[in-house]
Amino acid sequence: MAVMYRFLLGGLAALVLMIGCSGGAPNEETTVTIEPDLRGQKVEGALKVALLTPGNVNDSGWSAIANRGLIAIKDELGAETSQQVTKDAGIKDAMRSFAQDGYNLIIGHGFEYNDPAVETAKDFPKTVFVSSSGGGFGENAGAFRFYLEEGFFLAGMIAGKESKSGTIAMIGGPDVPSIRSTFKAFEEGAKSVNPSIKVITKFTGKNDDVAAAQQATLQAIDEGADFLIHQTNNAVSGFFKACEERKVWCFGANEDQNGMSPRVVGSAVIKAEKPFVNLAKRIQDSTYKGGIELVGMKDGAIDFIFNTALIGEIAPETKTLVSEKQLMMTEGAFATPKDEF
Repeated sequence: MAVMYRFLLGGLAALVLMIGCSGGAPNEETTVTIEPDLRGQKVEGALKVALLTPGNVNDSGWSAIANRGLIAIKDELGAETSQQVTKDAGIKDAMRSFAQDGYNLIIGHGFEYNDPAVETAKDFPKTVFVSSSGGGFGENAGAFRFYLEEGFFLAGMIAGKESKSGTIAMIGGPDVPSIRSTFKAFEEGAKSVNPSIKVITKFTGKNDDVAAAQQATLQAIDEGADFLIHQTNNAVSGFFKACEERKVWCFGANEDQNGMSPRVVGSAVIKAEKPFVNLAKRIQDSTYKGGIELVGMKDGAIDFIFNTALIGEIAPETKTLVSEKQLMMTEGAFATPKDEF
């Protein structure tokens, strides 16, 4: 159906439409019919998908999982893809550039991409903008929230049951709502099995400062933490180095990081391939609707993976508790605590 716009003649109008007709009143409103844009049509030819990440895709963590999702889109749908590290003030410019180049889908991998995506989407109605976290959305913009809190809750259960010091810790890079929410789930998981557990939280404020991550981790260990989890992105090597130096146990996050350090007992993992491909298919078929989507264990998007090389370090009863809770999450029978943002 054509879109109907009404233009009222007035002294401040930037455009005057003069249409002659017989028998009409000289001052009546004039209805002008304008053809709609083509946003409702299926994508013709190869789908074009761009991915913006906060760090290098070789980080064995947050950016790497998104890149695997992008590769899956390319392999399964034959899409034309591009990836770019883009942060801070450069986000909007990168989004606009890809949109101007005719990209059908632009994914910003992180909470910080949400506001720029929603704003930029208004100028490019034929491009869909999706961030991997955030609460804003529009007609052709939205957020794709991974329910990583599920994996962090399970890690918290292990830490709460296995800690000998009675103190555990969470080390973050940027202090953003999405990371805060995973830390809340870790704490809730620990307290669900050990209400008296002490939980330390530290943020470095940076994505890629290895020295800062190492120092924050050492500080938490000095305060008594013997099980630690992180959200340090590209600075993860500093986190692991500190845990190895002090011989405490820790968890991997986002990626399966069980092989990155001999102190990692398990990892809370995001599996982006299936959700990313499903999203791209909806863009291709023009069935996508802007909104906030939550994908978790029941969707095959989240997992917790024990480090088989260190399974003997975890008490059998702890592993049983965690496995039972994980099954409940997979079946949708347990809702892990999470913040709304």
